[in-house]
Amino acid sequence: MNQTSKLKEQKDHGTSVFPCGLYEVFDDAPWDGVKHHWHDEIEILYFMKGSFKVTINMESFSIDQECFFFVNPGEIHSVEVYSPAVESAVVFHPCILNFEHYDLAQTQLLQPLTKGEIQLPRFLDISHPAFSRIKKEYLDILNVFHQTGFFLSGEYETVTEDVASQLFIRAGLLKILGVLSSFSLLTHPEKADDYRIRIIKSSLEFIRNHYQNKIYIRDLAENANMNEQYFCRFFKKILGKSPVTYINEYRIKQAIILLQTTDEAIMDICLDCGFNNLGNFLREFKKHTGFTPLQYRKHFSSKKS
Repeated sequence: MNQTSKLKEQKDHGTSVFPCGLYEVFDDAPWDGVKHHWHDEIEILYFMKGSFKVTINMESFSIDQECFFFVNPGEIHSVEVYSPAVESAVVFHPCILNFEHYDLAQTQLLQPLTKGEIQLPRFLDISHPAFSRIKKEYLDILNVFHQTGFFLSGEYETVTEDVASQLFIRAGLLKILGVLSSFSLLTHPEKADDYRIRIIKSSLEFIRNHYQNKIYIRDLAENANMNEQYFCRFFKKILGKSPVTYINEYRIKQAIILLQTTDEAIMDICLDCGFNNLGNFLREFKKHTGFTPLQYRKHFSSKKS
């Protein structure tokens, strides 16, 4: 298995029988965005309110108005938030759209989409004539999730096991693809292999596999086949933060998951997430969340109840 294929978000979206999930953020809830990651699913992001920066592969986009972004399978992406946000995302595997009957839609659109031979556009804003039609179908999908969906344990993802709802969601996604196709917005991906993306994916995979232990910059540099100084500059130029900052943020993210989903003691969480010093863990946690770990656990429990 190569380095690129290993670096994936380590969770499935939706359920095993219907890999499609909804994620939502509202302006009354704290949200610090999404760190760099990638997955095999397609992601439709809807930004309704707030200021954001979306990075997909090596491209960054500043957002301060209503729009859609589309993330194709395998694209490394992140979202940074600069103001109270209203945002949602539908993440689905293209396999749920396939037909057994090989008509033109299956052979010319759905099968190539599943194989990565065609891709969705990067974004649509309100000035595009397809925007209103995409928005209608997208909001219909959200309504279906709201009517029959439920939260996965310890997650902010809404899924549904209702058969009729799954059909409505699938139909809505097919309508979105139909609109994109009718406006000639589905394209063939470029074949160019960007070595920078491969190196960053490999570096993030290294961090994911070793965050519980001491990580030295020299190890990351050797993994990327670079010297330490050049690697640090390269990493910060691509991701906008130093390797040490990214590692600490990733560890805090893992600590948050443990606080939400377990009753582990704070000291055990500190050690499990690669912090060998409790004082340093408490400082980093409060810097990133505004809470101490105990305060965060109580706050999350009250919100969940």
